[in-house]
Amino acid sequence: MEEQELPYVLIDTIGGTHGVYEDHVEFLKKHFTLITMKEFLENKNHLSEKIKAIYMWWHKPAANQELLRSLPNLKMIATSGAGMDHLDLKLISSFGVKVANTPFAVSSATADLGMVLMLASARRLVEGCQIAVSPNTEHFAADWLGDEVTGATLGIIGMGTIGYMVAKRAKAFEMKILYHNRNQSCHCLKLVILVYSARLNFRMRHRDIMV
Repeated sequence: MEEQELPYVLIDTIGGTHGVYEDHVEFLKKHFTLITMKEFLENKNHLSEKIKAIYMWWHKPAANQELLRSLPNLKMIATSGAGMDHLDLKLISSFGVKVANTPFAVSSATADLGMVLMLASARRLVEGCQIAVSPNTEHFAADWLGDEVTGATLGIIGMGTIGYMVAKRAKAFEMKILYHNRNQSCHCLKLVILVYSARLNFRMRHRDIMV
């Protein structure tokens, strides 16, 4: 039986500063035939009708009118990350093309890093590490503990998926949580006790934290 041709997907480039990660390419090639913009421009007549999707990485290749017109069989634009401000959704829709993004792919990782930065800042972890490893250190001050995180008040600006995941993690530190959002997030109250502030200017004490 003849092997079925994999769908053709247009990407900007592979590797480099803003190209698709090289360690992703092996997986992608199991499911798609990847065409870089350079390959496409060099062989546009042959490839135009074959390409069924665009995979955007670092907002490239740009889905402008010229590119969309040159891809008559384009069905999908998949953009890495949650944001879609770089896409002209009205223009893309006018070509009958669907758009996909990845709004939750790194939410947990981002919330984890937010907690790491919060703890490191409050507890002066980086400064403490520098003192601990310095060959010039003769003693370590007993009061080098930074600020208490447990029981502190945490102000969260923007209660989206990441803000909510930070709030869930912060509850393990018995933190009081204030948040500001364009709208009050009722669904958050089911799992985490939050206090909504309609104003952005929280009344925060000096030892409290804002993210």
